[in-house]
Order: sequence, then C-alpha cells, then structure tokens
Amino acid sequence: MPSEVFFAGTRTSSRKNMLDRLEEVALAAGLAGLPLKGRMVAVKIHFGEPGNLATIRPNYVARLVRLIRERGGKPFLTDANTLYKGLRANAVDHAQAAMENGYNPLSAGCCAIIADGLWGFDFREITINLKHFKTAKIASAIAEADVIVSMSHFKGHEQTGFGGALKNIGMGSGSREGKMAMHCDAPPLISATKCVGCGECVRNCAHEAARQGPDGKAFIDTNRCVGCGQCVVVCPVGAAQISWGSGGTLGERIAEYAFATLKGKPNLHVNFIMDVSPNCDCWNHNDAPIVPDIGIAASIDPVALDQASVELVNAAPVLPGTALGEKRPIHGDKFRTLHPDADWDRCLSHAEAIGLGSRSYERRNLD
Repeated sequence: MPSEVFFAGTRTSSRKNMLDRLEEVALAAGLAGLPLKGRMVAVKIHFGEPGNLATIRPNYVARLVRLIRERGGKPFLTDANTLYKGLRANAVDHAQAAMENGYNPLSAGCCAIIADGLWGFDFREITINLKHFKTAKIASAIAEADVIVSMSHFKGHEQTGFGGALKNIGMGSGSREGKMAMHCDAPPLISATKCVGCGECVRNCAHEAARQGPDGKAFIDTNRCVGCGQCVVVCPVGAAQISWGSGGTLGERIAEYAFATLKGKPNLHVNFIMDVSPNCDCWNHNDAPIVPDIGIAASIDPVALDQASVELVNAAPVLPGTALGEKRPIHGDKFRTLHPDADWDRCLSHAEAIGLGSRSYERRNLD
C-alpha cells in the first residue's frame, strides 16, 4: 500500500500564513497521533554552518515545538558533531553556531543539545544486522530519545545528490565514529596535476591524512583518511575530489543509519522544500536556489517523503542565473545534473529494501 505524503504549498492568506500551513501539514501527517505525553522528543535538525542563510527558519521550529509541548512532549533540538573542521566539530562551537543561526530557547522555544557529546564520542550501539552494518553508532541523546521528529531543509548535496529526511536522520544522527563508518567507502583523491601546493587541505584535515610531499603537492594518506570530504570542500582549485569509483555505497550506509536511528521509535518527518540551494548547509554560504519555493511536505514514512520531495523539485521550473543555469536536466533530474557522480537513487532503493519505508506514495495536497 502506498504511503501518504501530505503537502502544503506556499500560497497564504490573512487567515492562514506559512506557520499555520506547517501546523496543518504536520498534524495531518501524524503528529497528533504520536505518543508525546511525558516523552523526550528529539527534534532532529541541521543547525547549518554560520553564514549559510538557507537553513530552516527558527519560526517554523518554534511552531512545531509548541505543538509538541501542547501534547505533553518534552522537545529538544539536536544534531551531532561533524567530522570535518568547522564551527560544528565540537559541542561548544556547535552550540554557539546553533545559537547564532537562531536555534535557541528564545527564538525556537526549547534548548539545543549536541547529541554526541563534547568531542563526538558519546553514542549508543544499535543492533541492525543489515548489509553494511551489524551495529550502528548513534549519538546518545538521539538514541535515548523516546520519539524522533525530523525537520529537514531539502537541497542539493555534493556526495548524496540531495539532502532530505534520510540524510538528516542517517548521517546527522551518527556519532563521530558512525560518520567515519558511513564515509569510509568514499575516500578522496588529490590530483597532482591540479594541485597548486597551497596547503589548505593539510591545514583543514582533522585526521592528518592530507599531507604535502617533497614537491609541495598534496596527497592523501589512506591509512588515516576517514573520507569526511573536508579537503574537497576547502580545495580552491578542485584538485581534491571524492573517489566515487570505490563503490559508491554512501547512500546505502546512510539508509542503514537512518534505520538504526528510527528503530523502535515513533517518528514523523517534515521536509522544507524552500531555498533549494545546490549544495549542503554544511557550507558557510548558500548559493542561489535552483527552483522557486515549493512548499512543506510531511510523512511518517521518510522514504516516501524524500521520493515525493525530489519529484516536486524535478517538476519545478529552473531559476535562471543559478548553478543549473541554462543546463537541461539529465533525464529531467536536477540533482543528477548538479552532481552527476552522486547517485541519490541508491539511498532510496536501499532504504525501501531494508523496510524503512516505501517509494510508492500518494500525495495529499492541503488547500
């Protein structure tokens, strides 16, 4: 049986603004039916790197938090530390980044808790016995929560094609070691012909895997590399690139971590298909959106939700002067056009195969 995905567009009136539309779609999708009273509710969100303005507005978070509180839940905003260097690599900087981006008790209505502790080593090991992982290392605050509600900014992503609910709850809930395990199938390579010897990758590698040889050219020590992709992000000339030829199972691994995160927990997922930037919110900037704002979608099935979201984006017109420019989307797929080496389909297919949800859905449009 197809899963239900509820959708609210961006048209509003004096009697129903976008916050009301969020409330409407969340309740219709199943928030009202979750066992919230007296329960710890992890509101899983990507806080975004400071400087990135495409993240979910705190106003939306505050409305969803209010709905949870009204039903007796104890909500907290949460995310896990990153592998790469930046302002979210440890809990102190991460909490500060969340506050700067508006995710604090005053604006969002609840506290932000960094789920995997000060340095990213606090986790609970969840048994899943799937293709890639027997167990998954899930950040402790998320693993110990009673209910999971995800709020995801739907956008492009360099390594997974797009980032939506599955990316948010899979990669985003992994501890530092969990993220290493998910990334390890895609170690980056540095092209000696493109490298200019600037040393940016060396200075920004948290694991001392990026090094410079006698000729000044950078290279990757594969014995130290965890495949986090930080060198790819900071390289100014595009010499550092992900080695997609290693198998490309990142999407499958993310699906299995999403499975572990949600195992045995009531859950609901909301995608904000707005400011659809071409790249991840991990950047300290956001490029122009590739399509007009589309709306808000929600479901208790994260697989159906991501499937519906990508189809809504692919059906939307391309905005001129953006990263897509005048390119004709490959087979109608905007994200494959932006990131031709990233196979987003693999994540959804595997997620469906392991029983996380269904790619078959019926969209319920709310007037």
